[in-house]
Amino acid sequence: GFKVFIDPKSVIYLKGMQLDYQDGLHGKGFVFSNPNATSTCGCGESFSIT
Repeated sequence: GFKVFIDPKSVIYLKGMQLDYQDGLHGKGFVFSNPNATSTCGCGESFSIT
């Protein structure tokens, strides 16, 4: 396991977020899934919350 440090101001935006590691045909890496996101970019690296 590992520890993730988040500054107090960002916690409200990341509440409920899941972090997963995927290794597949399109490459490997971490995938963020945030149920609070109202929109995401095509690459999946950024999101908006309204």
